[in-house]
Amino acid sequence: MTYFFETYGCQMNSAESAALELVLAGRGWKKAPAGQDADLVLLNTCSVRQTAETRLLGRLAQYEALKKKRPFTLVVAGCMASRLGNRLRADFSSVDYVMGTGARSVFPGILEAAERGGRFEAGKEEPVFSFSSSHLEEGSFRSFVPIMHGCDNFCSYCIVPFVRGREVSRDPLSIAGEIGILEEKGVREITLLGQNVNSYRFPGSASGNGTDFPALLEKIASRLRGGPIERVRFLSANPGDFSPRTVEVMAEHPCFCRHLHLPVQHGSNRILAAMNRRYTRESFLDLTASLRKAMPGITFSTDIMAGFPGETEEDLEETLEMMDQVRFLYSYMYHYNPREGTAAFSLPGRIPEKVKRERLSRVIALQKQHTVQLLQSRIGSRETVLIEGISRKNADELIARTEKDEMAVFPGKADRAGSFARVELCSLSGNTFRAELREV
Repeated sequence: MTYFFETYGCQMNSAESAALELVLAGRGWKKAPAGQDADLVLLNTCSVRQTAETRLLGRLAQYEALKKKRPFTLVVAGCMASRLGNRLRADFSSVDYVMGTGARSVFPGILEAAERGGRFEAGKEEPVFSFSSSHLEEGSFRSFVPIMHGCDNFCSYCIVPFVRGREVSRDPLSIAGEIGILEEKGVREITLLGQNVNSYRFPGSASGNGTDFPALLEKIASRLRGGPIERVRFLSANPGDFSPRTVEVMAEHPCFCRHLHLPVQHGSNRILAAMNRRYTRESFLDLTASLRKAMPGITFSTDIMAGFPGETEEDLEETLEMMDQVRFLYSYMYHYNPREGTAAFSLPGRIPEKVKRERLSRVIALQKQHTVQLLQSRIGSRETVLIEGISRKNADELIARTEKDEMAVFPGKADRAGSFARVELCSLSGNTFRAELREV
């Protein structure tokens, strides 16, 4: 039996697809080269923006046409499946199963039905969310480790709490067990994942106080000391939940990369309040300043939204000014996308599409300027990089990543993949450094 996955959206979706592939591998299924060749096709979907859903509807229409030519099992999973439920099956008769983010426990039943050519009927009980087990593509030296699921923040523009549910934190012993598996597989860098990763808190027993996010980081750092995994990142951290103790723990342990994705969303306090972000422009700037003081040279990336309902030119200027102050290495930039069911959907003051696009273009232009300036300032510096493999553009070169999440290429042989190397950043080609080995 063969399968094919299409995964859209965030890193959590990628991790969950990997966990589902592990189930398939355990049953002897093989990956097909394309959807038209597979016995089972799974679309792991995203609902964060309307454009993502529109794209998925187009793919479903294509698979609907394909299914008229040959039989196969079509599964829609992920956030869009949670949001729309069986409406998808009503609109697309080719969809066999709709599997929301909390319903992964039914997947083995779906596979068994596909193997015998029958139909799986889920029970009436509510599925329970389960975290992934480690699954790694051959030749990969970086891996995601989910540590929590869901979100309690209810930002006014965000659909995530409605499709992924409330926050659930994973047992630290389970996290440690998964990290152990990854160590055995030769992983060198891990990224801890959660929709609101730094709100992690696992309750304690009657005699204990539980484990919060900085305590978990300390446990992980202690476990990794002297082991094969030398780098740790985490995504995505809410600025309002970033405690001083987390800053201290990161600074104390060099395994935590000196790069942090910190989604600010906007630079205007008025718009942040309307977004229900629960922090201010000033507190965000204080946080980045404290991180830079504790870890000189740390770089930041972020998410920035333009065109939120009620946004004025003055609000946008505050965002641009804040970008000038923080100077993010890179940003994920987008304009407001109405999502039915969120609080912002009914807000007055919708910004016309043309204005949203124009404002977003200004944000993008400024970010490009900052990125080029920051990367150019790094030319001549020496960095330890993790060699991830052979460059796609040149088989005689290796592609590697700095702890600041910058990419570099340099001459080398494939047998060095998965190792760390010392390089000098010599020049830039686009946003990628050309480097030379400097082993001493």
